[in-house]
Amino acid sequence: MKIAILTAPNQWFIPYAEQLAEKIPYAKLYFDSTEMVESFELVFILSYHKILDRTFLDKHKYNLVVHASALPKGKGWSPMFWQVLEGKREIVFSLFNASSAVDSGEIYLQETLHLSGLELYEELRQKQAEMCQKLCLEFLEKFPHLSPKAQSGEESFYPKRSPKDSELNPAKSLDEQFNLLRIVSNEEFPAFFYKDGKKFILKIYAESASSAGGGGNF
Repeated sequence: MKIAILTAPNQWFIPYAEQLAEKIPYAKLYFDSTEMVESFELVFILSYHKILDRTFLDKHKYNLVVHASALPKGKGWSPMFWQVLEGKREIVFSLFNASSAVDSGEIYLQETLHLSGLELYEELRQKQAEMCQKLCLEFLEKFPHLSPKAQSGEESFYPKRSPKDSELNPAKSLDEQFNLLRIVSNEEFPAFFYKDGKKFILKIYAESASSAGGGGNF
């Protein structure tokens, strides 16, 4: 079976896409849909941010996407992080066949990611990527004996997040805003707040096991 993995260049998912390509014999990894001149029986479209037209979708037999929500709820942008912000600790991931309408194709698989409520951005990204890999490999293991189901129920949409969404309210406690702190990136879009018109940036890290409990000078 001819298999391709399509992801966006210069972004967080690339190492995980490379890992997945190593786990799937003869899979080809692409960073731009326009480079895919040949047809594939199956294309995994993972963390790819450009719109794919009907011509591309018709060229390949299966165009599979993984989305971190219980579709049709939670369509749109950054669904896992919006749900973490809402306080959810169980995030449903859906593997579905891409269609012309956004996040609306038939669903092949759904798995639930269980969170402790203490994970920070990097760990959340890792868990997200590992769940994507798991669903792709599970699809291949069960293929062609999977029957897709049409999405049903009320749909909802999440908007795109931007750096301004990392703003903290200094009048609220850290506990009240902990879920927001969990989804900020210390490097790309760190938490910040304003005090008397001046902007302050906060970075958050979990204490590592190796440094916990030690003494020493300060």
